[in-house]
Order: sequence, then structure tokens, then C-alpha cells
Amino acid sequence: MTRRRQRDSTPTYEGRRLPRPADEVVDQGLAFDVDTLFSRRRMLAAFGLGAATVGLAACGGSSNSNSATSSATTPASSTTSTASSTALTEIPDETAGPYPGDGSNGPDVLEQSGIVRTDIRSSFGEFSGTADGVPMTLQLTVSDLANGGVPLEGAAVYVWHCTRDGGYSLYSDGVTDQNFLRGVQIADADGKVEYTSIFPACYSGRWPHIHFEVYPDQNSITDSTNAISTSQVALPQDACDAVYATAGYEDSVANLARVGLDSDNVFGDDSGAAQLASVTGDVTGGYTVALAVGVDATTEPAGGQMSGGGVPPGGMPNGGPTG
Repeated sequence: MTRRRQRDSTPTYEGRRLPRPADEVVDQGLAFDVDTLFSRRRMLAAFGLGAATVGLAACGGSSNSNSATSSATTPASSTTSTASSTALTEIPDETAGPYPGDGSNGPDVLEQSGIVRTDIRSSFGEFSGTADGVPMTLQLTVSDLANGGVPLEGAAVYVWHCTRDGGYSLYSDGVTDQNFLRGVQIADADGKVEYTSIFPACYSGRWPHIHFEVYPDQNSITDSTNAISTSQVALPQDACDAVYATAGYEDSVANLARVGLDSDNVFGDDSGAAQLASVTGDVTGGYTVALAVGVDATTEPAGGQMSGGGVPPGGMPNGGPTG
């Protein structure tokens, strides 16, 4: 009859007894860790793998001793998470300029029925008319930096910009009876809003841009002081050059040649580092302009009206304050 040998009760790891049985595997001491590392290198060499594949899993800071696989995959996911959370900073607060149409300087389009819309190329309500120009889709993704960068779902984002001639609806000569190129969208679960519009002009004294205000929710838009962020999107020069070479944008060519991102009175302090959009597409099929917008509702907004801003003489950007 064969007798069973009594089982040793001392815990082991990879066939070796733990020098400190009461402690975790990662707390067995330097000698044990080094021996573990070299044992794995020998194993990997047998399979033709590099030692870097495991790294220093045996010496890792995790208290999970279930497997080496979880330790090896953790650094990759951490790097991705860190990169995504540190890349986005709070969007700079900027002037709303003299043409906001939010009630802070004359007309108030935000109290009009129909302002919440996706396609902002046409006027609505009592006005009729459509803005011409190279098609543009604007995508803004709003994140709540005060809560770890989560999407700011439910936020109301009001967008406005000039025509291909450089005028602003409700203010500029020839378009005071229009309210196109203005609209509000409500951020979805991903914090995203999207508008169908036309590529704006470059008028004298300003780099090509798009204005926007972020409100906590749709009910807040009837009072411009409720805005938690007022900023602008800067458009890349290569896209501007291509668009301004097309019919209808002739004045923009000379205007763009006289201004730079580093000299612009809004973007010039940092060349629009956090406001320069990414752009894809072409003049035939249209462009998609995208920007990630970080908003911190716990900070006091510093944007709003520029000093001395009023309806400019002649109603055109070239004749008055720029914004």
C-alpha cells in the first residue's frame, strides 16, 4: 500500500516557498523579487521572447497577486488615460465681441422660438434668407473639467459667426433683417454639439473665427449672464487659404494676409493653442471643423463684451470694433 506524503503547508509562488508566508507576493523582499525576475527571463528566453515583455511585474506596486498578465497590461491603459485627461485644458474666456445677438448688445436671438437648431444657414422666425458659402460642419465636444473631464451633457451651446462677406446678421449692413449663422444645440451624452453652416470670412483686423457661449442648460440661454464660458474657435490657415480662393471670398484673401494668429487681438497671447480647430474635407464636399472644449463652471467667466463694444459705424466689422 502506498502512503501519501504529508503536504507542506508553507505557501509557494511559481514552485518556490515564500520567505514571508504571511505577506503578499509583492512583499517577499528584494532577493525573492530578483530571483523571480531572472526565473521569468529564463522562461521567456526558452520561448524566444524578450525580457522587456514582462517588465518588472514581480516588483510592481499592485497588491493583486493573481497573475502577471494584469500587471503587464496596467501601464498601457494608464498611459492612455493620463494622456486623454491631461491634454484638455479650460478653454480661454474671450470677448463676445460687438455682435453677439444674445441680448447683451442690442438684438436678442436667444429668446426667439426656433433658435435651437442644427442647420444655421437660413434665417428663422420673422426673417427669411440663406447664407451662401463653402459648406462647413462645426463639431464641439464640451467636457466638464470641474468633474474630472466628463461630458457636459445637457449644456446649451450658442454659436454665431460672420458671413462669407464678413458681416454679422442682425448688425451689419445688408443683413440686419437676417438672423442666420446663429443657433443653439444641446450637448448629447458625449458632450457633443454639431451645426451645419458655411465657412466664415476673414475680415480686416481679425483672424478667421467662430464665436460660442456655453450655458448650463437650455433654460439658461434667455439671460446672457448665465453663460459659464464665452470663447472662440480659430480656423487653421491651410483650410482658410483653400476656401478663400473660391468665389465670394475675394476680400478675405487680402485680409488674411494682414493678420496672424500670433498678432490677433484675441488669439495672439498664445496663438490660439487651445482654440485652434482640426479641419478635414475640401471646398467641394465641405469642411468639418472640430474642437474639444474644456469648461470649468467653478471659475468665474472673464469673457463677455469687449470694452467700448457697440454696434459699429456702418454696421460692418471693417468700420468698428473687431470681435
